[in-house]
Amino acid sequence: MSIIVSAIGQGLLWSILGIGLFLTFRVLDFPDMTVEGSFPLGACVSVAAITRGVDPVLSLLLAFGAGMLAGLATGLLYTKGKVPVLLAGILVMTALYSVNQHILGRANLSLLNQPNLFNNTFLKSLPPYFDSVLVGTGAIIVIAILLMWFLQTNLGQAFIATGDNEIMAQSLGIHTDFEKNMGLMVANGLVGLAGGLIAQNNGYADVNQGIGVIVIGLAAIIIGEVVFGELTLNQRLVATVLGSILYRFVLLIVLGLGFGDVDLKLISAVVLAIMLMVPTVEAKVRLQHALKKGLGQEVENHE
Repeated sequence: MSIIVSAIGQGLLWSILGIGLFLTFRVLDFPDMTVEGSFPLGACVSVAAITRGVDPVLSLLLAFGAGMLAGLATGLLYTKGKVPVLLAGILVMTALYSVNQHILGRANLSLLNQPNLFNNTFLKSLPPYFDSVLVGTGAIIVIAILLMWFLQTNLGQAFIATGDNEIMAQSLGIHTDFEKNMGLMVANGLVGLAGGLIAQNNGYADVNQGIGVIVIGLAAIIIGEVVFGELTLNQRLVATVLGSILYRFVLLIVLGLGFGDVDLKLISAVVLAIMLMVPTVEAKVRLQHALKKGLGQEVENHE
């Protein structure tokens, strides 16, 4: 039971990363590599702030702000510097590795004997791993409500239009560069927040903990889309959260089969590749079925 609760808690915390990626990859149609730098940036800022006496909750706001600055840097490189999309994210991601080391003053920093969000009296009184479930649920509810509200506003609709069809959006008078920068800031702010929460949950920050996180976030998005099918935009946000939890259960099954921790990133990539191929395979099967059905009806008519 504890393992299941732990998987749900981790899935909820990591789903914040998935939602951030959803905003760039799916809504804005922007393949943002910045997340592999903004995730550890949030972790490093949060942990470094706590060790300097900052309140754990305030440190998460600082992590969110740091992630927003990282997203803004990528956005300006792309919109003003005309640097190609992928390269802009890679440049910022690479630069943040050094920034994170300066923030921590070393490669990693522990929260041992330091206060954090998960070791307060109330959460410590809960059964094992229920602290991450409670914190993750609360964070997701707040984030989901704010995003659903934002996407219904004129600014949010302009943001969606920019991702759907940039040329059409410009013809309607929408400042698409502003929308891109704003989207990247919000998305990477959420990624930084996820990094700070997970660092507090783990009890440490490491400059290398961003490696492969983009695959984890994409897995949550793709699993949610494959499992739940065609959904509205708001429903897809929820599906991303559920996809993140399902992904954690997939990892549990993999570990139960005897694979080690060193295999998790390989398994993550394999799971994502399979999920990406599922829609294509389904489309081919439906096409073949339709062709067979059509041929069968043609033969009957001929007879």
